[in-house]
Amino acid sequence: MRGTMRRTAREVLNGLRWGGEDRLPLATLWYRDRARPEGVRVIRGSEITGLERRYFTTVSGRLPYYKIERIECAGEVVFDR
Repeated sequence: MRGTMRRTAREVLNGLRWGGEDRLPLATLWYRDRARPEGVRVIRGSEITGLERRYFTTVSGRLPYYKIERIECAGEVVFDR
C-alpha cells in the first residue's frame, strides 16, 4: 500500500502484468462466488486472458474486479480486502 491510498484489484493485476516482467501467471486470486459451497473460487493468474476496464476475462467468461477478495503472487499477499 502506498501512503494512505489503497490500490484496486485492477491496478494490482495490471502492475503484475505490465510492471517489468509478466508476473501475472504467478498470481493466485480468491474470488467471491455464491454458487460454490465455500463461497470462494480460486483462479490462477495463468487463466486470465484479458484485463478490461471493469472486468477481467478468463476462458470461461468475464468477471468483475470488485469480487476479488485476495491476490497473492509468489507467496506474497499483494491485495487483500
